Amino acid sequence: MPPTLANDASAFQSAQSPEMEVTIPSTGQEKGQPAICPTDNDTITPRPAAGSKKVDKRSLDYVLRSGLAGGMAGCAAKTIVGPLDRVKILFQASSPQFAKYTGSWFGVVTAMRDINRQDGVRGLFRGHSATLLRIFPYAAIKFLAYEQIRAVIIKDKSQETPWRRLISGSLAGITSVFFTYPLEVIRVRLAFETKRDSRSSLSSICKQIYRESPHIPQPSPSTTISSSSSSSLPTAVASTIASTTATLQQTVTPRSGLANFYRGFSPTLWGMLPYAGMSFLTHDTASDWLRHPSIAAHTTLPTPSSHHLQTPNNNHKPPPLTYWAELLAGGFAGLVSQTASYPLEVIRRRMQVGGAVGDGHRLGMKETTARIWREKGWRGFWVGLTIGYFKVVPMVATSFFVYERGKLWLGI
Repeated sequence: MPPTLANDASAFQSAQSPEMEVTIPSTGQEKGQPAICPTDNDTITPRPAAGSKKVDKRSLDYVLRSGLAGGMAGCAAKTIVGPLDRVKILFQASSPQFAKYTGSWFGVVTAMRDINRQDGVRGLFRGHSATLLRIFPYAAIKFLAYEQIRAVIIKDKSQETPWRRLISGSLAGITSVFFTYPLEVIRVRLAFETKRDSRSSLSSICKQIYRESPHIPQPSPSTTISSSSSSSLPTAVASTIASTTATLQQTVTPRSGLANFYRGFSPTLWGMLPYAGMSFLTHDTASDWLRHPSIAAHTTLPTPSSHHLQTPNNNHKPPPLTYWAELLAGGFAGLVSQTASYPLEVIRRRMQVGGAVGDGHRLGMKETTARIWREKGWRGFWVGLTIGYFKVVPMVATSFFVYERGKLWLGI
């Protein structure tokens, strides 16, 4: 053998050591190492030298995909409970035609039957087009905002506390409702109409809401004169003061405009704190219970390859729940959140339809609360709760189910 080749062979043999032995990995992914061969676990993953693939939740791709999944979830959920939503709005807003059905277990069925007899199936979905127009951006913003806010507030497993989950859900709900509330007012006004001769199109209802002005009572001269008779002011001066006061009221009180599309916004914000917060908190907590090792074999699906992808805040995603477990977690979340926020929802509905009943006076939150108490007492704040359960429980269950499955379909 030539000296050069001999020296190369000797150097190669001396460089080898036991640590350099090549071992063939098993089909399992020991110690979390991804498979190198495409046939390992039927999964194609990057080589270890390239590092584990990470998902950036703040990337535009993730935001768009999570928003699309949330929008689809919201539309599916609202379509399922569309007829119940129509009847519940009529009950909450104290529609004169349907007030007689409230407080009865069969009132919901009777009301739906009357609507179907009068307007057909389309009557049960009155305002549903506005519902879908509102719910897609609302649900999309809510779910993607929850993902983004959660990634900031809950940075690792040690910060996975109920309080942080509650705050994340509440902030996500407030964010979504701020951008989509005018569409909610339009939807409620369309659903509130019950008379055949008063049907309004989407454009006409928008113009009507925009042009509505609050009722400003004008003081009568006789009242003014009588109230000032005991004073030393002459009648002419009293009349001048009354007219000036009326002019000032008209100046400082908004007559019409975009403010009308935010009727009931204050109780909505207050109601969104417990509703969205408790919804996400209860769902995530119930999902953790259903993933407990003692029952995980019956409640979880095999972990898909996409769940092995790492994110900046968690090494691996939890395994997805079976369809019935996911629906159970979502339904329980809807039950808890509806109970926690229902009185504020009733106040919000009454404020939203304020321009469609009475003199069009724009009621404040305090005034609306006092009026409900005078009319029906404490029971007035729970009118329609039964139908609320029948509506919200399947709606929230469907929403979370479609969202979680949508993330799987979209690869996130």
